[in-house]
Amino acid sequence: MNFYFEAAKILDKLDKRQGSIKGILSSVPEKDKKRMSALVIETLKYKPVLKDVISNSKLLKEEKKLKSENLTLVLVHDLLLANGIQAGDGPLKQAVLRHRTRLHSEFTREKIRHGARSNEELAQTGDERAGRIPRYVRVNTILWTSSEAVEYFKSKGFQVSDPLQNQYGTSTSHMVLRSNPDRKGFSEDEHIPNLLLFNPQARFHEEETYHSGKIILQDKASCFPATVLAQDVHKLHEDFIDATAAPGNKTTHLSALLGNKGKLFAFERDANRFATLKSMIAKAGCRNVEPMNADFLTILCDDQKYADVTHILLDPSCSGSGIVNRLDHLTEQDKEDGDPFKQERLEKLASFQLMMIKHAMKFPSVKRIVYSTCSIHPTENEHVVSKALESGEAKLNGFRLAPRSQVLPNWHRRGIPEEMVSDGAECVVRCSPGEDATNGFFVSCFVRQSRGESTELGKRGHLSVNYDTDEGETRERGEGIVHMEKSTDRRKRNRPKKKRKSSMLA
Repeated sequence: MNFYFEAAKILDKLDKRQGSIKGILSSVPEKDKKRMSALVIETLKYKPVLKDVISNSKLLKEEKKLKSENLTLVLVHDLLLANGIQAGDGPLKQAVLRHRTRLHSEFTREKIRHGARSNEELAQTGDERAGRIPRYVRVNTILWTSSEAVEYFKSKGFQVSDPLQNQYGTSTSHMVLRSNPDRKGFSEDEHIPNLLLFNPQARFHEEETYHSGKIILQDKASCFPATVLAQDVHKLHEDFIDATAAPGNKTTHLSALLGNKGKLFAFERDANRFATLKSMIAKAGCRNVEPMNADFLTILCDDQKYADVTHILLDPSCSGSGIVNRLDHLTEQDKEDGDPFKQERLEKLASFQLMMIKHAMKFPSVKRIVYSTCSIHPTENEHVVSKALESGEAKLNGFRLAPRSQVLPNWHRRGIPEEMVSDGAECVVRCSPGEDATNGFFVSCFVRQSRGESTELGKRGHLSVNYDTDEGETRERGEGIVHMEKSTDRRKRNRPKKKRKSSMLA
């Protein structure tokens, strides 16, 4: 019965909007994750119907021992839609079983009322845009090459062709050779090296190359941050930081781009997510990664351990509003933009995201910072970047946005001009769900300019817009939003005052 109690707790957290489904489930111990995910997700899919069944059967009114609605939901789900309640014959199980006949009868009435010919037709469906996104498979070049991967999949019956061409009549890749009537086509991505595209319905979780770490299932847009960050690496002694590393997709990608050399510090504060991160790093064969079970924001910027850190990857907690195949539509969390609760949450997330950027800018040797989100909201994207550029940290340390030529120059969709200061929109990247064959995403890159560049750009008078920053800062780590006080930053209080430089856009 403990398993059902834990499932009910997850549903309670979702009801209280303490995180996304994916985020909360990521903290479940690995041995229970698959079963727990299935129960929680399937319960959510049938939640409206199950609530009507429970209400009409008067189960909660007649069984006073059932005090938790969510516990009742998962128990009734397994009674009606699975192989029965998988628990010992305790009082709670017996309370549900006493109403077994009535529950089945009410469930049948619901099928009739909805005109459903099968149980599946009662389930809530997902976002249809997910069907227009290929199944992306990143080749882990630490363990083998892309050419080896291509030959391997050909030997498995796949053919080089557009995986979506037959489905939508349009090409998604430069490598189209022929039509794909049997959904066994795949191609190489035109923007990201070592990334393969398969049909959206292709499954790889049982594939040997997945379990061995040779392939990593990672959305195309999620590959953008590491690609942008590592493009200027020429010296192997430079150190990198992935500030919010779990579950490890971007960490392992960055490790591969560095040729498994140098040093990459990967931070994750949550113990369960840290265990997942370590497991993924080991499976991917990453020898240059040092996983750190710590909060990036608590790291002293002047610690000698990080004296050679020149590149920092920031992909902090966000609303996740760009992920179209996420299941949070099941929790009714996606309200209208005018919803006060949603706006308040976005502002808190943005405050935390800004804090992360400003902390990264304090590292003495850092020269390149990539900030990304899987959000579509300007509040978390263009607004955060604009405020970061106007911050004291950016001005003091001479940070500006990298020019378009350094941030996926061939990608067509850029930032929203009216949401950015000056001409900065061309310097950042956006992905639009449903239009770009990816999930929604945002990527920006800050670079430290030399003193000469700072002086020259200062004469041009860029960035005239001022933003007021919020003194109350927040962070979200799957368990909800926690308030933080900037006044606790010892380094800021003790740092001697310096003359600030001007911060400019490229």
